[in-house]
Amino acid sequence: MEITETKQPTATVLALAGRLDGLASPALEQRIDATLASGAKVLVLDLSALAYVSSAGLRVFLSAAKKFKTAGGRATFVALPASVREVFELSGFLTVLDVRADLASAL
Repeated sequence: MEITETKQPTATVLALAGRLDGLASPALEQRIDATLASGAKVLVLDLSALAYVSSAGLRVFLSAAKKFKTAGGRATFVALPASVREVFELSGFLTVLDVRADLASAL
């Protein structure tokens, strides 16, 4: 999985590409923790190029949302491909996490 970071005036955007599985999850969690530690309050995860997410990946997403909320910020998930959206729907994450259609609506 590839992670590309972009700084916006109001948020840090992490664009994910490839497969988020048990092997890739620790790297993403470390990147999210580093983003939070840098003082960022708003994290946007762009999932437009994410091909697959496992239960380990979902755990990282839920953890990120909780960590940013606890720090007084928020984590938003945008541009979910159909396969990822289906996993979010089946797991109930569409109602638990802040999911938006596109990057512009998250910023």
